[in-house]
Amino acid sequence: MQMGENDFKRRLRAGDVLHGIWLGLASPYVADMAATAGFDWLLLDGEHAPNDLQSLLGQLQVMAAHASHPVVRPPTGDPVLLKQYLDIGVQNFLIPMVEDAEQAARLVAATRYPPAGIRGVGSVLARASRWGEIEDYLARADDEVCLILQVESPTALDNIEAIAAVEGVDGLFIGPADLSAAMGYPGQPDHPAVIRAIDDAIRRIRGAGKAAGIITLEDTQARTWRDAGCTFIGVGVDALLLAGAMRELARRYR
Repeated sequence: MQMGENDFKRRLRAGDVLHGIWLGLASPYVADMAATAGFDWLLLDGEHAPNDLQSLLGQLQVMAAHASHPVVRPPTGDPVLLKQYLDIGVQNFLIPMVEDAEQAARLVAATRYPPAGIRGVGSVLARASRWGEIEDYLARADDEVCLILQVESPTALDNIEAIAAVEGVDGLFIGPADLSAAMGYPGQPDHPAVIRAIDDAIRRIRGAGKAAGIITLEDTQARTWRDAGCTFIGVGVDALLLAGAMRELARRYR
């Protein structure tokens, strides 16, 4: 068996606009359901959701039968954790709180085998290689990793060009919630100063030749960011969609 191409990475690099939602309920059953909805990607969140390696594995397994691509956000860019994620089959990463090019280079190295990086070689034990059935896994694995890094502070915005210039970085994602807090406007991602910073960041990311990403729960804002050049756009969160629907249903009967 030969390794297939990472179609998510191919489409991101081609400039296709890819919409998705956050999955924070840490449930394979919910991931299976969400994968039938038709989104380009689904974000399995390990930063702000109760996901561990086992729950992520279950979600990856059920999503394998569907067209939506899994993107995984770890709680941190720890090389040991990333090694485990890679071995269970994660190819697409969204890594939070990246501040500078040196940190970006360490993250690239953590997702590549030597001599290009520091990833430990244990592929015959891993789901990623189908336990050794994928004959060219070691030769191809590095090229099929897609690495999107989150820029979420004024310091990170100052370093956009340097981060984007790191070989192996495929995209930069703006985190409006953390960025607004870091700028002194907690809970105000729509503050005019934050919007101006985001507009400028998108322009600079695109100018550096990398994909720009963002999340918003407002339809109009999602279209605005898309028109500004974002091609990796989160438009919802499973927990909020479910909670909102239940509250609305209860409201109708109160």
